[in-house]
Amino acid sequence: MVCFGAMAQDKSEKQEARPDLPLVAVQKADSLNAYVFQPLTPAKAAFYSAILPGLGQAYNKKYFWIPVWYAGIGTGVYFYVKNNEEYNRYRDAYKRRLAGFSDDEFWGDGANPRVSNDGLVRAQKVLSRNKEISLLVAAGAYVLNIINANVQAHLLQYNIDDQLSFQPNLQFDSYDFSASIGLKLNLVF
Repeated sequence: MVCFGAMAQDKSEKQEARPDLPLVAVQKADSLNAYVFQPLTPAKAAFYSAILPGLGQAYNKKYFWIPVWYAGIGTGVYFYVKNNEEYNRYRDAYKRRLAGFSDDEFWGDGANPRVSNDGLVRAQKVLSRNKEISLLVAAGAYVLNIINANVQAHLLQYNIDDQLSFQPNLQFDSYDFSASIGLKLNLVF
């Protein structure tokens, strides 16, 4: 047995917006909560996050996301800088060997090098790939920051309360004491 319940709200009431709380329900004395829809809020939050990462989350009052995005962007930038330094070390040693010098840090003490020329080339390729991945991580965290601010602003405008629900329902028949399992949907219009 599936049970559906529905309630309706009179649309003739005037909805008022408070400038200090643009996304909060306005309580009226003789009616249900009236939610004010402001279509530019998600775009504004995304714009703020594009200008400065985390600013859109502050606009949405979701402050706990700010350190998450700075950690993601900072981690990508940190590993990019570290991989770039290592790449430059191996590249400079390889260039010196091509110029005929044998006094780089990877040569060692004897006549044979600790790291061969092929090893220097392979290290450069690996570090170059790691630099690119680190840059993609930082750019991905920046883009996800903007998307997160936009989605959060959209979700703040939805009516999520007890009158709007979808839940499992178990009913007992009083005649033969059998159970009926179904889904209960409550809608408020």
